[in-house]
Amino acid sequence: MIDDGSEELFEGFWPIIRRVVIILLPIWVYILCWSAGLHLIVSSILSGISVSLVIIFEKLRLKHQSESK
Repeated sequence: MIDDGSEELFEGFWPIIRRVVIILLPIWVYILCWSAGLHLIVSSILSGISVSLVIIFEKLRLKHQSESK
């Protein structure tokens, strides 16, 4: 099994946090955009893009953690 080190982020809570954030962040972004009056398609695209922010955050934290060792 390949160890990517993501289990060590936030002292082991990252896998749980990531699953919750990947589910709730797009919903929150969609509702926020929809309530701001944006078009339905724009709201959907922005909420889909928000998922990639979680992955980018994880990669940056892993890079920072590996550089500090």
